[in-house]
Amino acid sequence: MNLTQHEINGYCIVQINEERVDAHNSGELKERILDLIEQGNLNIIVQLGQVKFVDSSGLGALLAGYKQASAKAGKLALANMQQQVLSMFELTRLNRVFEIYNDVDEVFAGES
Repeated sequence: MNLTQHEINGYCIVQINEERVDAHNSGELKERILDLIEQGNLNIIVQLGQVKFVDSSGLGALLAGYKQASAKAGKLALANMQQQVLSMFELTRLNRVFEIYNDVDEVFAGES
């Protein structure tokens, strides 16, 4: 899976550089997020701007990261979500679980 990451204001920003997060690559996403949390990166923002499709395994990978971060008093937020992906989160009601932001700057605006 094509992922890039960098750090801003104590948050690890994970950019998904794929159009699909599905059964073929969600395992790698889950592993990367869980590894980041184990390394002490407890505040993670996953940017989904390039993602056009997420299936149940992709949702599961993000949810596993959310649960692990929450268990360690951290935060996993989502940003830059396209409308068709947001619709999937709304359909599954995961929009009530995750903090979903229009962009990374909105996350930091909420912190101050």
